Amino acid sequence: MIHLCSSSQTRALLLDNFGVEYTQKSPDYDEDQITATDAVEFVYIASLGKLKASIEEFGMELPLLCADTVIASSEGEILRKAKDENDARRILNIQSGSTISIISSLHYQTQAYLFSNISTTTYHFAPFEANDIEEYIQSGLWRGKAGACMVEGFCKKYILSVTGLESNAMGLQVEKLLPWL
Repeated sequence: MIHLCSSSQTRALLLDNFGVEYTQKSPDYDEDQITATDAVEFVYIASLGKLKASIEEFGMELPLLCADTVIASSEGEILRKAKDENDARRILNIQSGSTISIISSLHYQTQAYLFSNISTTTYHFAPFEANDIEEYIQSGLWRGKAGACMVEGFCKKYILSVTGLESNAMGLQVEKLLPWL
């Protein structure tokens, strides 16, 4: 049994799909305090900050699993969770017909050791159809998603090529974690 220190339903689903037993509760941590402009640096600082907050808030009775995910546009802009529908539309239009990198960082802390991993999955998308974007925005499924991106949902039909793990793109590179459980 581990403690998933995240409110992400997608991360929980990934653990379920891989048969990992967990309890789930997110620590109190404010990502908005991070000033890093490089996506890899940002995601590492965020996931490590969540780990430190989780140790303080939850202790070490159970091993702690903390993660964070961001998207880097082809121009290097960090695409985080959309703040509202207009921001989601803007972020999706950046990704449309473009190549993006989805970067996830995880920290798995037990009383005996710490495992950390940063993984990248790269997608090249065909241009998104405007009516599909609007339907997706109205569905609300983009909420809480890094870059408003759902490679297993909305974006799936637009994928031209992919390099890397889909689980990483969904927010948790479980295949990298499994040997450490």
